[in-house]
Amino acid sequence: MPYLTPLQDFRFALKELAGLDDVLKLPGFDEVTPDLVDAILDENGRFVEQAIAPLNVPGDTRPPVWNDGQVTATPGYAQGFKEYAAGGWQGLQHPQAWGGQGLPKLVAAAPGENIQAASLAFSLCPMLTDGVIEAILTVGSDEQRRKFVPNLIGGKWTGTMNLTEPQAGSDLAQVATRAVRQEDGTYRLSGQKIFITYGEHDLAENIIHLVLARTPDAPPGVKGISLFIVPKFLVDEGGNLGARNDVWCASLEHKLGIHGSPTAVLLYGTGKGDAGEGAVGYLVGELNRGLEYMFIMMNAARFSVGQQGIGVSERAYQHALAYARERVQGRAVEGSAGPVAIARHPDVQRMLLTMKALTEAARAVSYVTAAAHDKGTHHPDPEQRSRNRAFYEYMVPIVKGFSTESAVEVASLGIQVHGGMGYIEETGAAQYYRDARILPIYEGTTAIQANDLVSRKTQRDAGATAFAAIAAMRETLRAVEAESSRAAAPERDGLRLLRDNLDSAIQAYEAGVEFILEQSAANIRAVYSSSVPYLMLAGVVHGGWQMARAVLVCRKRLAGGSTDPFHREKMATGLFYAAHILPRALALSAAVRAGVVADACGADANIA
Repeated sequence: MPYLTPLQDFRFALKELAGLDDVLKLPGFDEVTPDLVDAILDENGRFVEQAIAPLNVPGDTRPPVWNDGQVTATPGYAQGFKEYAAGGWQGLQHPQAWGGQGLPKLVAAAPGENIQAASLAFSLCPMLTDGVIEAILTVGSDEQRRKFVPNLIGGKWTGTMNLTEPQAGSDLAQVATRAVRQEDGTYRLSGQKIFITYGEHDLAENIIHLVLARTPDAPPGVKGISLFIVPKFLVDEGGNLGARNDVWCASLEHKLGIHGSPTAVLLYGTGKGDAGEGAVGYLVGELNRGLEYMFIMMNAARFSVGQQGIGVSERAYQHALAYARERVQGRAVEGSAGPVAIARHPDVQRMLLTMKALTEAARAVSYVTAAAHDKGTHHPDPEQRSRNRAFYEYMVPIVKGFSTESAVEVASLGIQVHGGMGYIEETGAAQYYRDARILPIYEGTTAIQANDLVSRKTQRDAGATAFAAIAAMRETLRAVEAESSRAAAPERDGLRLLRDNLDSAIQAYEAGVEFILEQSAANIRAVYSSSVPYLMLAGVVHGGWQMARAVLVCRKRLAGGSTDPFHREKMATGLFYAAHILPRALALSAAVRAGVVADACGADANIA
């Protein structure tokens, strides 16, 4: 079925929940007007629906082909990427000084999500290129910026992130790729990297690899890792392509999903390159600070992967909804003259609304987080910058973990809505589930995100950022209480349900934060065994907070005379979230707080 950009929900989340107008008033965004944002959204919707969404199924059924170290992409991908680059989409959030458009992260979030919904496998290439651009701009030298960034932003070149090795998955202390300094100041790299997304392809003229490696005299562990730029083709001072570098694709991985994305095994230093043995690399920043630098790219990627989860969820929901409206089977439970579309059946409606509610809640949370990034980097008040930066950093693992875990649930529900037909590849529902399954794994598993949320985000500031968010949630809770006192039945009952369940969820979240802080020193194993439930608790409650805010906005619009069915549907989705999703917070909080008991009883005795 064709994919349709959810423009109205994009605009609602941007303007009503994330505070687009306030972001556009920040220094540096003077030329970005609301009309310009609307034009960008419209044009992105047109482009994505016509040029990228049709690539989704071909990417799944006709994956890239490897032949003697070279990779030919899925038919249509090269043309799609050419149009993507020509449209300036790669440069949305990058500085104008380097050829970008300098838009707020908030504005770039919607087009970013949209391309990921259209074709997740295709979108991985520009997503990783964004991270390379950000890393080089942040810690690269002036020469490296001049040499590499303009062509990356212009779409002539693409970028990758090279971390993983056969013996070193998430434990980067085990990285063994070797970098030896040469007399001219360059380095020669040798080693093997695996799981390198778009590590080899024919979409662009050059591929710029960011590679973690260690020098011969580097200290052991993560403190001895350095970061290097290794281009597929060497680049001269004028930006022209030169000799083929000694980095080669040995094979492509055969994966459960995202088939259109070539996941490469890369060999450095095979002696096959035109530039001699060993891949020529350029040190980024200082020696032995590579992991610190790579986290710049990883944090950008983690936010984007969260948006991938939202995009896949949106696509799976649209697919399931269209099928449910067309599939006629069974009579209505209240009675009907004949069979009805399965969208009339209560449990199918429950599944569809769960898919819709989780998707829209995750979207709102991600856009609010993006707005905090813009305020954290552009607000003129240092205190506001600091507070928003802390909120953004706290939310990134939640956006990544909650959105991607939700995507697996949403895609699974999409198959369930289709029934037996969902298990048949021809219907297309299974692709979303296969594609979604990688999302809680790459760029740091859900547990890695959760451990980060516990240690570097909650413990580090003694819960200050979390408690500030909880205080803001209670302001929304008071507004819901006031609105419920003014409403008439049956909306009054729905608002009271929202009030009660949001109140319980906030208390559950607060108790989870307090547990993490109380047990951090006394029982660290209990804390980390509870970290994933803690992350999901935070995601559920932050999603409920934004959906409650959406309900209040829609109530106001409807009271003001709006006849747009979107406002009534949005309010209904928010109330459904309150009834069916927010109660999960109680169980998750109980699981968090029970971790200490499970650990004391030796819960891991039969595992470790």
